[in-house]
Amino acid sequence: MSQSSWYFPIAINVVMSCFASAVLFHIIPKFKEMFIKAGLSGTDMNKIPSVPIQSTAQNPSALEKPILPEAQGVLSGAVYLIVVFLFIPVPFLRHFTTSDVQFPHHEFVDFLAALLSMCCMLFLGFADDVLNLMWRHKLWLPTMASLPLLMIYFISFHHTIIIIPKPFRDMFGFSLDLGVLYYIYMGMMAVFCTNAINILAGVNGLEAGQTLIIAATIIFYNCHQLLYSVSQTQAHLFSLYLLIPYIGVSIPILFYNWCPAQIFVGDTFCYFSGMVFAVVSILGHFSKTTLLFFIPQILNFLYSAPQLFKLVPCPRHRLPRINLKTGLLEMSTAKCKESEMRLLGQLAVRLLNALGLLEVTHVKEKENSYLEFNNMTIINLAIKFVGPIHERSLSSLLLIFQVLCSIMALVIRLHVAKYFYDE
Repeated sequence: MSQSSWYFPIAINVVMSCFASAVLFHIIPKFKEMFIKAGLSGTDMNKIPSVPIQSTAQNPSALEKPILPEAQGVLSGAVYLIVVFLFIPVPFLRHFTTSDVQFPHHEFVDFLAALLSMCCMLFLGFADDVLNLMWRHKLWLPTMASLPLLMIYFISFHHTIIIIPKPFRDMFGFSLDLGVLYYIYMGMMAVFCTNAINILAGVNGLEAGQTLIIAATIIFYNCHQLLYSVSQTQAHLFSLYLLIPYIGVSIPILFYNWCPAQIFVGDTFCYFSGMVFAVVSILGHFSKTTLLFFIPQILNFLYSAPQLFKLVPCPRHRLPRINLKTGLLEMSTAKCKESEMRLLGQLAVRLLNALGLLEVTHVKEKENSYLEFNNMTIINLAIKFVGPIHERSLSSLLLIFQVLCSIMALVIRLHVAKYFYDE
């Protein structure tokens, strides 16, 4: 496909995305009261209480924290789906006007499968915001939502061969066919993408900010490949068709969620965003490259693993806590009896403490001895290194880290990879 033939669809896609962004900037404030009245709201825990509520004898100077509408990701997801539905005919216009070229049914089916998976994930994310699903549900629901992708990949592509890096070719050969293991890997990637963003959350602007940076990085990679590579043109165009509207609907979400937040994006936005990335990476045939753009999320998952797998206590909310006197965020902590902690949990705590990645204190209460340590997220880890910090500054710091990791990932993929693989 020549470059001139895809300029028009991209231009239409950008215009429609800008229109979607303008629509969201307009409607999000109008839906705030509707969500709050429906009970879809939450307290912004990292703010100093400022609104007086009815005083009581036990609490004569009671104050309450701001109540914000939850699950606003459902608005961005709905507008996104409408835009992509309307855009679908655009890449195929030349096939409608001439009968000389065979209609690319597999490309059309890719759009439908992508939209089906994203619709499923948007629905499941909204269900989580309403019903507060258990963690085990958050693992298998994305797997179910990814099945249409895997079916289409099997029918239209079915490529399960990986190229072995040069240093290991003497042992394993030039390539290796993983077979069904490749589909298991892609299904696990869909689970990771949807949950990795959700567990790296808790401060205003972080969820929308990190997904915007990841989307922009993938778009840069797609454009680079389109301009300088002759392979997989259609796959990179498909990725752009889905990611440019995502950028358009995410910018208003970030604007209203930035500190001090006016809305909460909810699990809906995190799951929907993760599925968008899973879709473009799987159907765009660059799933291994996409993992490079998730370096902060991978580090956060590895650091959080002892709590996520219940080796040590894991509170439902691990977000930092605010110091009401200073207005700055401090590390939140978890506490456990030393005698009740599992062996693997004790080893994890000691190892992280020895590496300087955990702040552990021994607490004596009556006859019991407790271990108290900061919750294992890179949000709390950042506070450990820089000290108490304002929420806006913390969000900015973490997003700068995301940008630096994205730049490093691009350097690895576009320059370092050629020393390990044949271009």
